[in-house]
Amino acid sequence: MKLKVAAIFLFLSMCGHAFSQNLNGYWKGTLTLNGCFQENNIELQIHIKGTHATGDSYHYQDINNYVKKKFTGSYDPSSKKIILQETAITTYHIPVRCVICIKKFELHYNKTGEIETLSGNWSGNVENTLADCQGGAISLSREVQSAFREIPEIKVDTGTIRLDFYDNGIVDGDSVTVLVNKKVAVTHQMLSAKPITMYLKIDPANTFQEVEMIAENLGSIPPNTAILIITAGKKRYLLYLTSTETKSAMVRFVYDPDAIGDK
Repeated sequence: MKLKVAAIFLFLSMCGHAFSQNLNGYWKGTLTLNGCFQENNIELQIHIKGTHATGDSYHYQDINNYVKKKFTGSYDPSSKKIILQETAITTYHIPVRCVICIKKFELHYNKTGEIETLSGNWSGNVENTLADCQGGAISLSREVQSAFREIPEIKVDTGTIRLDFYDNGIVDGDSVTVLVNKKVAVTHQMLSAKPITMYLKIDPANTFQEVEMIAENLGSIPPNTAILIITAGKKRYLLYLTSTETKSAMVRFVYDPDAIGDK
């Protein structure tokens, strides 16, 4: 009897482990969509608690041309099926001629060897219309990290953000230009112990602010490094930025009305 009980317990434990597969993390794939991008990449950042799914989706050509949206949905651990519906548009950086598709994903989890996939179908409508986006089949693979990891993204609510740029370490003559949304805001300014100070306005009419630091020279101790202190309301952030003559440093600020709850 004890052996039978042990066997039954082991079977239930194995079933429970199989049905409680962790889908949290980054999932990437591509889709066919007649839109403004030559390549239509999808990244889903999924967080599941019980049977409730939330997260962010990126529809992008590259990290400089993308639409980011929130999604909500449900997860059935017994069938390994997840349904996700995109909701609010968080931010976007796309050509003016482009339109945004609000998508729905119906996916099943599968694992073959070490390869994990979410496969199924997607559908959608053009934002604020009934026009069909002409969806289809889709397959996404689990990834270790986000395609957007190299660009810090800070969520802020309404208000004015203060940016203070300092030289990092020894003041060695680093000179920079700072762009805000691809427009020059500061040019040929030397980093020092005294900050280069800028202000950004964040509100529903300016939901996306991209700040880029470009090295004008590398100083006497390459590369060009800076400390950026960000003051947003009662919150402060510290970032270390490194730029060279071929690569700039960038940070993005995204309007999120829920960010006020973190203060």
